[in-house]
Order: sequence, then structure tokens, then C-alpha cells
Amino acid sequence: MDLQQLLAAAQQMQDHLMSAQQELADTQVEGTSGGGLVKARVNGQGELVDLIISAAAIDASDPEDTAQTVADLVLAAVRNAYSAVADLQQEKMGPLAGGLGGGPGQSGVPEIPGLSEFFSGGADDDPDEQPRQPGT
Repeated sequence: MDLQQLLAAAQQMQDHLMSAQQELADTQVEGTSGGGLVKARVNGQGELVDLIISAAAIDASDPEDTAQTVADLVLAAVRNAYSAVADLQQEKMGPLAGGLGGGPGQSGVPEIPGLSEFFSGGADDDPDEQPRQPGT
């Protein structure tokens, strides 16, 4: 593959990525809990955009217990919505990562001879660790 083809493929992938990101931004998913007593709406970028709590979730005779119950229901609905948006993001963005040649646990970047050894050290996670010498 020559440089022009590589650049054209990169531009096409960037166009697809931007299109998928816009589609996600325009999409909203809903999570519910308590049989629909609480509904949370999240956009495709993971922002909570609406939260609806049904009056039926409120027990005026026991405000302390009701407050805890509503809090639990809100957390469950929001988590449900975030799970749905994560599935949506994987559906929309996953194929783009696959287009790079990556699979589970792979970076998606093609192997470039000589560079893997150059970058094999990775980030320095242990500040007390002595630097590696070339060839060791």
C-alpha cells in the first residue's frame, strides 16, 4: 500500500468516525428502575439529559425511607441508562476499531518493523525501578 492509499484510507476512517460520533451525540437512550418509577435519559456521549421520578415513588408518611428508596432507584435507572449507552457506543464505534485491524486486546495499529522494540518499554509504572539498558 502506498502513502496516498494509506492517507485516503485514514481520511475515510476519520470521516466514518466523525459520522458515528455525531450519530451518538444525536441519540438518547433511557434507563428505568422500580418498574418505571424512575427514568433516566442519557445521550450517546454519556451525558445525563433527563431524570423523571414518578410521584408514586414518594411515600409522604415515611420521608426518610422514601428518600433512600428514591436515591437507590435513581442510581439503578442511571446505571441502566449508562449500560445502554455503552452498548450503543460499542455498536457504533466498535466496527471502526475493527477497521484498523484491531481485535480484543489489540491496539488496531499495524505492526511497523523495528518500532515494537523501540516502544516495548511502555510507561514507567514503578518509579523505583531502574531503567533498562539496551539489549537487556
